Amino acid sequence: MSNASARPRAALFVVLTLMLAVLSVPSWGAKAASAASCDTGTNLALNKTATASSLEGAGYPASAAVDGNTGTRWSSQFSDPQWLQVDLGSTQAICQVVLNWETASGKAYQIQTSTDGTTWTPIYSTTTGPGGTETLNVTGSGRYIRMYGTARNTGYGYSLWELSIYGSSNGGGGTPPPPTGGSLGSNVIVFSPSMTQSSIQATLNSISDQQVPSEFGTGRYELLFEPGTYGSAATPLIFTVGYYEAVAGLGRNPGDVTINGTVDSYNQCSGGTCNATTNFWRSLTNLSINVMGMSGCQNGDDFWAVSQAAPMRRVHVNGNLSLMDYCVGGPGYSSGGFIADSQFTGGTVTNGSQQQYITRDSALDGWSNGVWNQVFCGDPGAPAQSFASNSGLSGGPPPYTTLATCPVTREAPYLYQDSGGNYNVFVPSLATNSNGPTWTGGQTPGTSLSLNTFFVVQPSATVDQINAALAAGDNLLFTPGVYNLPSTIAVTRPDTQIVGLGFATLVPTSGDTALSVADVSGVTVSGLIFDAGATTSPSLLQVGTAGSTTNHSSDPVSLDDVFFRVGGATAGSATTPLVDDSNDSLLDDVWIWRADHGAGAGTWTGDQSPTGLVVNGNRVTSYGLAVEHFQQNEVDWNGQNGTVVFFQNENPYEVPNQAAWMASASQKGYPALFVPNSVTSFQGYGLGSYSYFDQGADIHNAMAFQVPQTSGVQLHDLLTVFLNGSGGIDSVVNGTGKAVSSAFGGPSDVVSYP
Repeated sequence: MSNASARPRAALFVVLTLMLAVLSVPSWGAKAASAASCDTGTNLALNKTATASSLEGAGYPASAAVDGNTGTRWSSQFSDPQWLQVDLGSTQAICQVVLNWETASGKAYQIQTSTDGTTWTPIYSTTTGPGGTETLNVTGSGRYIRMYGTARNTGYGYSLWELSIYGSSNGGGGTPPPPTGGSLGSNVIVFSPSMTQSSIQATLNSISDQQVPSEFGTGRYELLFEPGTYGSAATPLIFTVGYYEAVAGLGRNPGDVTINGTVDSYNQCSGGTCNATTNFWRSLTNLSINVMGMSGCQNGDDFWAVSQAAPMRRVHVNGNLSLMDYCVGGPGYSSGGFIADSQFTGGTVTNGSQQQYITRDSALDGWSNGVWNQVFCGDPGAPAQSFASNSGLSGGPPPYTTLATCPVTREAPYLYQDSGGNYNVFVPSLATNSNGPTWTGGQTPGTSLSLNTFFVVQPSATVDQINAALAAGDNLLFTPGVYNLPSTIAVTRPDTQIVGLGFATLVPTSGDTALSVADVSGVTVSGLIFDAGATTSPSLLQVGTAGSTTNHSSDPVSLDDVFFRVGGATAGSATTPLVDDSNDSLLDDVWIWRADHGAGAGTWTGDQSPTGLVVNGNRVTSYGLAVEHFQQNEVDWNGQNGTVVFFQNENPYEVPNQAAWMASASQKGYPALFVPNSVTSFQGYGLGSYSYFDQGADIHNAMAFQVPQTSGVQLHDLLTVFLNGSGGIDSVVNGTGKAVSSAFGGPSDVVSYP
């Protein structure tokens, strides 16, 4: 995201060597590894990526042979040879293959394995295949498994209702499942009320000094406060939160941890300009703040001046909260934020220079103003709906989009200690038509999971170990660090919890998808950053299976505080960072960013990535979605009955010329949000797109939003803004809405469409 003058943002790289006190973290009992055996209860191929040499027709895709549905099938063309291939995501030890043939079966075929999808090794061969259901006991290993047919039993093609693959019960290519529980590692710092305040303050200050300037560094920290009170009116606890610092209370509810003082994020200054437009990747969760202790300009406020990827969840602020920093360098721009499941008493929230913001299911005691796009969803005390055709312009009303309730929500999981000091992860329940915090009327509804149900992942863990843990039915808790992944982490069991601490970061190193989630219910992915690697990945996170008709509405997949980067920290490329094929899934605070500064950024040929998000699932609901700087359609929303509550976008900066950026021969540029004509139902609320073309060329985007013109597709409160540079956006949606350019910077507001 850019500041208002849209100056390029230089990354700061400052490495401070600090001696941090290593605080002891309890250990928990370990689960014993089981002996290897053929696990015929776990179909390793189920909902994995399948490809084939050919199809009989569009109704017989390769995926139909691994979807668990014996009413659908893959069928090939009527010729030899033909093959069906499955990517298991990582190397697995294979002990059994089951072929459920339709009448058109294979007579001569091999079962082959491969580690790279290129060089194949036969592990079974026959020239007398009988058809029907064939159960083949085999010995071999590989990431890729295929049926390679050379002769057929009929004149038709090869046709499989299902291809099932089974491995050893310990999964991971013979890797035993690792112990669950265990140490959270040295970068999880746990504070207790019994510690001296001076030691707590010193540790917080030393981490902050290191992390505040380290935008693209590798340091990652989870700062946890055990239940109790920290600081006092006489000696308040005051500290600043920098990059990759996740600050959280360890109580069951926010009131169990109280900080008397402030927890702050301030402007950063470069070249005499001070803004918070690059204050990303930090969080504040599950505690209470009694605001006190500052003096001078900062007296009386807690400052949380942040932009994207900096959520505030389950926080009670008693006093004033400012979402901008008006002291360090004067009022500085901030560019987007996310608050959920929180309460504000005894003061007001000052939006100030925040250009756009979403507040969800939070109780407000006042809200000061709006700039371009402020969205409230299920917030008692929120300002009334006031978005108008001149919002954001002189004399116009505030750009408030206010929804009384949120259609369907599930709060993010969080770590806490029970009365015995044991660690658990609490998974909140699904809610419909939610309004207000989940915890102010009693305990948050949900389920508590012992840490002994989690493989506590350290950066030294291998993908085989991680997949073995998943195959054994364990959840994953990623400790702070950067994880380089040579193959895919594959989640295949329903209700698996994938939780990241301290902005744990997953980086595919071999062009694979970093994490895939099968078409199952109830999986949660939270608190992770996905970075594109040097070799192009088709996606960084794949959720669900394309074309699935499974209804997950009673227990959807949830992505909470999940962030994607193509470039910035490391040069990389990805075709589509996030592909969501899961029906009924929830996207709650997701930022997908093709970097405009940092490694690989600044040129049209750097950090290649056409589209940030593709949604194929039906009934998908998103809150706080930001997708920026991708090179074609930034979001393709293909699913029916989708809902987006708050959307923020910037067009790519470095388009070299108009010819390089054309959606068609007659359409200049690409939309930020594209909904194809096949979609008949979609709702969008509070949608903004901005331009800053910085190459000096006259670049235009014909429309920021492109949707079917039908009564079932409705957009509410949408806008465009010209930040700086050249060219501009010619219309808001489908040719409707005033152009923004150097002649009229906007915002150009459209209250409703059609």
